[in-house]
Amino acid sequence: MQTSEITRAVAAATSIAASLGLSADDALVLHDSNKLTLRLLPCDVLARVAPDAQQLARFEIDLAQRLAAADCPVAALDPRVEPRAYERDGFVVTFWTYYEPVGAQDPSPADYADALQRLHTGMRPLDVPAPHFTERVAYALGLLADRERTPALSDPDRELLVGTLRSLPRVIAERGGAEQLLHGEPHPGNLLSTERGLLFIDWETCCRGPVEFDLVHAPEDVAEHYPGADQELLRACRVLVLAIITTWRWDRDDQLPDGRRLGREWLGQLRAAVDRGGFDIPR
Repeated sequence: MQTSEITRAVAAATSIAASLGLSADDALVLHDSNKLTLRLLPCDVLARVAPDAQQLARFEIDLAQRLAAADCPVAALDPRVEPRAYERDGFVVTFWTYYEPVGAQDPSPADYADALQRLHTGMRPLDVPAPHFTERVAYALGLLADRERTPALSDPDRELLVGTLRSLPRVIAERGGAEQLLHGEPHPGNLLSTERGLLFIDWETCCRGPVEFDLVHAPEDVAEHYPGADQELLRACRVLVLAIITTWRWDRDDQLPDGRRLGREWLGQLRAAVDRGGFDIPR
């Protein structure tokens, strides 16, 4: 968020918290992107604040409640207030339990895989509206087709990305893997190490697809401990996701710090992965 937005977002969150009987004299910014994550003190609650146009808060609350009821490893909403989206001054605010981090080391691959498998098990029977993972592919292809949005990308690199994004969804579909509701981005930044164990957060990225699409976002060795993972499907998903996030880095409006350097680095990784994988990618 812009600095002016952050000030207003913090004011909205603290004002709503106070109206609900939660003491919020101070607000620590834990994460700032399209959504602001705050730790409000002394009530010690986690507030997630998004512009009013982003109405995924209601979806996240409903899904988090359903997953918690299925005993999935998910962060809980704060029990002191009604579980709903609160609106003020153009922002939507939701309140979640704050978990003090435990453990100085990253979770073991086996523990990570176990938590992700339990999450997938709870998500599998849920019939909730969520985009298919190929919508991310379509968005990336749209960026590549609009040279005004991706002006710094060379023609050979553009052709590599387009070829990969068009070819690999067919490869994934032909593997015939079962599809289900997924987290969408279960990377380490969306996994908390708490006294209750590993807990997943952030449900705005949910999509549908094979579990291997989720596994790609975890550290590579996690897949070795995930029962039944299709290694060929995982390999195709890994290259596809690399092509998607590389395309995002070449968007002229991309705001990721050091994004262009990452874009160049990932292009090299993508070219090597395509050659190593033997995929039939037009270039």
